[in-house]
Amino acid sequence: MAQAPAPKPSAPSATATSARPATSASAQGGEAMNGAQSLIRSLEYAGVTDIFGLPGGAILPAYDPLMDSTQLRHILVRHEQGAGHAAQGYAHATGRPGVCIATSGPGATNLVTPIADANMDSIPMVAITGQVAAANIGTDAFQEADIVGITQPITKHNMLVTDPAEIPRAIAEAFYIATHGRPGPVLVDVTKSAMQAMTEFNWPGKIELPGFNSGAKPHSKTVQEAARLLATARKPVLYVGGGVIRSGAAEGLRKLADLSGAAVVTTLMARGALPDSHPQNLGMPGMHGTVPAVAALQHADLVVALGTRFDDRVTGNLDSFAPLATIVHADIDPAEIGKNRHADVPIVGDLKEVFADLIPALAEEHIKHGLPDLEGWWKQLDEWRTTFPLGYATPDDGLGSPQHVIQRLGEISGPESIFVAGVGQHQMWASQFIKYERPNSWINSGGLGTMGFSVPAAMGAKVGAPDRTVWSIDGDGCFQMTNQELVTCALNEIPIKVAIINNSSLGMVRQWQTLFYNQRYSNTDLNTGHGTKRIPDFVKLADAMGCVGLRCESDADVDATIKRAMEINDQPVVVDFTVSRDAMVWPMVAVGTSNDEIQYAKGIAPKWDRED
Repeated sequence: MAQAPAPKPSAPSATATSARPATSASAQGGEAMNGAQSLIRSLEYAGVTDIFGLPGGAILPAYDPLMDSTQLRHILVRHEQGAGHAAQGYAHATGRPGVCIATSGPGATNLVTPIADANMDSIPMVAITGQVAAANIGTDAFQEADIVGITQPITKHNMLVTDPAEIPRAIAEAFYIATHGRPGPVLVDVTKSAMQAMTEFNWPGKIELPGFNSGAKPHSKTVQEAARLLATARKPVLYVGGGVIRSGAAEGLRKLADLSGAAVVTTLMARGALPDSHPQNLGMPGMHGTVPAVAALQHADLVVALGTRFDDRVTGNLDSFAPLATIVHADIDPAEIGKNRHADVPIVGDLKEVFADLIPALAEEHIKHGLPDLEGWWKQLDEWRTTFPLGYATPDDGLGSPQHVIQRLGEISGPESIFVAGVGQHQMWASQFIKYERPNSWINSGGLGTMGFSVPAAMGAKVGAPDRTVWSIDGDGCFQMTNQELVTCALNEIPIKVAIINNSSLGMVRQWQTLFYNQRYSNTDLNTGHGTKRIPDFVKLADAMGCVGLRCESDADVDATIKRAMEINDQPVVVDFTVSRDAMVWPMVAVGTSNDEIQYAKGIAPKWDRED
């Protein structure tokens, strides 16, 4: 007779999931079961409550005991890529590792894109795949693929399990690795033969893998030096990356910002780490960042980089990035420090620990040196904010303005909502024109830039945060890649809301064709929203998938349409916002150029003297 599963936890923490206390029976071992039962039991002991997946031959043994679990909610997706992105969205929204499951061969390879995406953006995720029987590995058996080899470069760790006795420890280690140190995806590939063989279930009482804990506590000398520099700088900038959100360190960031008086810029992955309403927040830096944020970095005498990796989309031409600045770089991953930009003061540590040490150290330096004189610096920053605010022009073609749609979406839905973007122009507008007041309210594919991310990730976010409004802000190109997961949402009562910013184009590619390819629009017309053609008709498609479909074709109707969508909370809603295809994302730093060459709008480039 099977032992009852462990009680369902209300909110398992990311760090606790890897070492859930075992019951006395399981700790002593001795309960007989097959490997598939052991796999499901292990997930229960790891604290998992929600799984996104799709069954198939090699993973099928696990789906039988899964049916009996009272703790695990399995959400049957329509494509394994949707399972992976849903697990990412879940992790983004909750801070806990997302879990996805797939079969061997094409089921496993369909997880490659979300695994790579999670790896680039440091998302804690555990992917479980079935594998052909151990005896068949290497024979080109039906649906065989070396998913461990395929994903080795894009996982934090992966493992192949052929012995059923190793399943509990493999699962426990997977959750430990995914959540300790720099978060990331872990893949556990389990052979069908291991799932079918009998074993004894033994949940490890404690997992300790020191190699995955490196850098948790920063060195006091580097922290003290960073504090001294921050106390004496005249033009300091806190350059904040997604690591602040991953570490749950937003409160520490705010305290440091208040104490230091420094300007703050929040990258694409860090939107919401510091409220946009905070007076020191200059917005997003980089290719489509605000002019004040870009200019602040270019003129800074000190840049304190926190949980960020000096990505090319932020730095532009790296040789000309922040040319006058001393660099303090704090990150939990020592491999990131000095990788792209030399760090004058390297701090390896969890950002919660960094802030806990840096804030009192800075207060001590203020006693030694007095408060820094930042009046001239803020006078210049405020002048840039006044002269170069974010804005947009009304389209000449009479169609809706995408920026207006997104701005009103943020204002009407409110700061407690979660906004999940696809990739492209709509992603940049959503990062610019929605005000983010809290962490984990902005979810997007940053490093990999995965089109099709939004709908399944929004689904996962809604599962993880069912009491929050979740908007998928998607483009008509992205939406056509993964919209089938709306069927999953409808059948599983996951009422996300989707705003399709429909410019009938692959918008960002079209923008580059406009600017750099003499308006030669090669293969970017999608025929989804302009003229008489609507292929597909998104409203009809939404209705066919069990959702409510709405359409808005002018700025005058935007507010009423959003409010109508907000009133529907018992099924998914899809709103087709027909907008101008000629709208472009500004400001912009062209690829390979210096941030000094930022264009505020087409033909308008701010000029500044480095001595200002």
